[in-house]
Amino acid sequence: MTVKPIAGKRGKKSRRVRLEDIAEACGVSLSTASRAIAGEKGVRPEIRQRVLEAAKIANYVIPTAVAGQKVILAASSAAMIDYVRNQFTLYVLEGVQERAQALGLEIVTRPIADRNEELAVLKEALDDPEVAGLLFLTVDDEDMLAATRGFDKPVVLLNGDDPFMRLSSVTPCNRSSARLAADHLIELGHERILFLMRPGRRTIERRYEGWQDALLHHGLAAGPDLVVPVEDWLPELAAQAIASRIETRGLDFTAVLAAGDSLAVGAMMGVQQRGYSVPGDVSVMGMDDLPQAAFLNPPLTTMHIPMREIGSVALDLLRDSLSGLPMPPRRVELACHLVERASTAPRRSVLVR
Repeated sequence: MTVKPIAGKRGKKSRRVRLEDIAEACGVSLSTASRAIAGEKGVRPEIRQRVLEAAKIANYVIPTAVAGQKVILAASSAAMIDYVRNQFTLYVLEGVQERAQALGLEIVTRPIADRNEELAVLKEALDDPEVAGLLFLTVDDEDMLAATRGFDKPVVLLNGDDPFMRLSSVTPCNRSSARLAADHLIELGHERILFLMRPGRRTIERRYEGWQDALLHHGLAAGPDLVVPVEDWLPELAAQAIASRIETRGLDFTAVLAAGDSLAVGAMMGVQQRGYSVPGDVSVMGMDDLPQAAFLNPPLTTMHIPMREIGSVALDLLRDSLSGLPMPPRRVELACHLVERASTAPRRSVLVR
């Protein structure tokens, strides 16, 4: 089959050539053209050659092939603890592995608990010519981030970001997600909405800001007296914090937005321990949409975080960085969506104090 010329593109260098143009010129689907250019499996050799020829004619920039290379995934202590407890990290890693398999990459996982372990991982990556780059999972420590800047191989952050935008990163859009969650509770008539959080990480601070954005936008109180901090993500600590607040202040709120599903579980426990019902007296909402959220009593309303996609998009960012083309670091934030279940309901009119 002859490749159809792309009008106005032959022999000219143009940034406006799209992958869709290549696919149309070759008479193949967009996904087939993408896999052919990426060197992925499942494309017949003659079709791959046809797509590559069309891309060359049109001066389409072909991403660097990475098949057969390694990527080191350095996981922080926080990531490893979460892997055992809450499964968020598990699904991010699944996304990384699935995309790596499609690209023909080998993922090498290394735990990093401190700067010395990080430096050892960086040295390993630098010394091994088969290592294409690194992924850093759930890393916030500024000293650790500083060591990766200016590194000779590309580094991408997963579930974390560089406040100085010197490293590319992929996270859920934490601020807008929390804003949507709080808006949902406000639409149900709630005005006194607690924010239950484990402080410390920038990603969680963004969720706090989203909660605050929604309340202030609607002219509602968003003061520090509505923020309930806990020292860890354990449900029992959240239950204790909520039960203690009710005991000392009475039921001075009608809803709780938790910064993670595990804290939402604890919030429901704390409300119920003090003799109140969810959602009859208090609506409770989480963020993450872990699988167990659907099986709680009541099933948890939450924000779905695209965990697997965080991993796959991070690998694509890394591959783009290997293209040799000059490009600035990018911060990719993935959209989240509401999953409405039975733990939220319209507000009752009277607070119990």
